Amino acid sequence: MRIAVFAYHQIGYECLNVLIEAGEEVVAVVTHEDDPREEVWFPSVARLARMHELSVYAPSNPNTPDFIGLVRRLAPDLILSIYYRRLLYKELLAIPPLGGINLHGSLLPKYRGRAPINWVLVNGETETGVTLHYMVEEADAGDIVAQRAVPIDEQDTALDLYKKIIAAGAELLRETFPLIKEGRAPRIPQDSSRATKFGGRRPEDGKILWDSPARSVYNLIRAVTHPYPGAFTYFGGRKLFVWHARALPGAANHKGLPGSVEAVEKGNGIWVKTGDGSLLLTRTQFEGEEEMPADELAARYGISVGAKLDL
Repeated sequence: MRIAVFAYHQIGYECLNVLIEAGEEVVAVVTHEDDPREEVWFPSVARLARMHELSVYAPSNPNTPDFIGLVRRLAPDLILSIYYRRLLYKELLAIPPLGGINLHGSLLPKYRGRAPINWVLVNGETETGVTLHYMVEEADAGDIVAQRAVPIDEQDTALDLYKKIIAAGAELLRETFPLIKEGRAPRIPQDSSRATKFGGRRPEDGKILWDSPARSVYNLIRAVTHPYPGAFTYFGGRKLFVWHARALPGAANHKGLPGSVEAVEKGNGIWVKTGDGSLLLTRTQFEGEEEMPADELAARYGISVGAKLDL
């Protein structure tokens, strides 16, 4: 079977490798040029493809007549999309007899759209997963082929969860692909009444709102910590990143406003009052400077009890 693979990021890399190891006929690998504004910490799909002498394309828009004509000449039996960032239009999806199948990083119909791994952590979910589904012009709305659940531990960061998603996605593809090749893959309609949709996240979305509960602030921090842009607040007019923290539920001891420093504990960190409970900041960094333990940063820059963050 001839396969056109549209893929990016580490999960795209791992799933392409599944196809290569299985000896599948990949007639094209379509990917993205790396964005210089983005921290590229993941392996290159293009490099893997070229190592195996596969044809690589990186169009800025895959839905142009010229590129659609190229795909038509390649005559794939299937389009397989893994973390490819552009929606594929019906003209492209109509080319292969088996249509297009996408691997999405959530348990559809929940968390359709962008950045599902980050969003499930922001929202404090305890489970997510991966879904193989047929592609239609509406993002992540096509019939489901197969799913696999992934538990979310309380300490998981986005990177921790992403590694779980990679393993689950590669395994799901490996197990399900024989059915796809034979044209026997299930088609389970999604219940759109249960769908939730989320957009992409921007660096500025990492701003900490101290009047939120401690648990919510903690979830934001772990959702956008390394290698993502990070959660941040301000002190003395300077942006202060919080890379790691721990939440303490229940009423905060300090009577000040949310964002007030309740205690600085040597070897432990900075306790900050939130809208409900306290948050212990353990790894921090002023923009443009080195990351360090929060108690060391407090000592170096004079952050003491009663100081107000977010000013």
